[in-house]
Amino acid sequence: MPSISGKAGEVLVVIENADWNAELGEEVRSVLEDEYPYLPLIEPLYSLIHVSHGGFVEMFQVHRNIIFFDINPQVQKTGLTLVRDKWSAPQTIINIAAYTAKDAKAIFEENKDLIIRTLEQAERDRVVRNTYLYENRDIHSQVSEVFGGSIHAPSGYQLRKLSRNFAWIEYDTRNYTQGIFIYSYPVEGNDLQCENIIRKRDQILKANVPGPDEGTYMQTAAFWKPTTEYIKYRGREFAQTHGQWEVDKAFMGGPFVSHSFYSKDGTEVIVLEAWVFAPKSNKRGIFRQVESVLYSWDWKKDE
Repeated sequence: MPSISGKAGEVLVVIENADWNAELGEEVRSVLEDEYPYLPLIEPLYSLIHVSHGGFVEMFQVHRNIIFFDINPQVQKTGLTLVRDKWSAPQTIINIAAYTAKDAKAIFEENKDLIIRTLEQAERDRVVRNTYLYENRDIHSQVSEVFGGSIHAPSGYQLRKLSRNFAWIEYDTRNYTQGIFIYSYPVEGNDLQCENIIRKRDQILKANVPGPDEGTYMQTAAFWKPTTEYIKYRGREFAQTHGQWEVDKAFMGGPFVSHSFYSKDGTEVIVLEAWVFAPKSNKRGIFRQVESVLYSWDWKKDE
């Protein structure tokens, strides 16, 4: 089976031109081109490509993410179905079958959260899959010795700092930086509440992440209120916090996301944090990518 085509964050929508230019197409665009949350500047959730059924030839069939509208009075079964790896791998296809465009719009609206979760999961899984294939394995082994587990860092990431309770992993280019922090601290009580997560974050980053000038350091930006939600993901539970970071007294900043959870013995909080610095670049793709790496965390296997 061939590999997928298309860029990360792209979605191919197969729908007739008349429907694309009418209410159904407007609804699809309003959902999938909605603002990507947590970024300092507006970028869409996804970049959409539209083709009609007649134009849906082999070169498009191998695309990574496809939403296929089958609108036909003779359709046998209406509703939404998910298909994996039909023409390429790893591919995600979302089929929406309906008698009319109005019915298709209703199905899309009813399932819009599922559609977004499915696309996000597909993009995330591709990053993690590639990370396993092209991994800097030294990082995993060194970090696991300290924290009892680690993320799997892709090739190109470097371990900048490793101490008893803090790790700094980074991928640096001329145009942007993708960073990952892993840190831990003793349980105090109510540790997974947003205000306590941010309070400990600022304490630890002030001590470990200096800025470009003496006396400067990374901290949580006050202009953007952080938010925390509680996630269950493949057997793990964690508090996911989004916010903006900045460097005190310097013109540096960007988005961050963290996963906070308890150690196996319940005595410590472990935090995985992803962030980007890209003052001259769009951030959606590189932020989604480094955030996905957090989901590769696994505990050190008992020997």
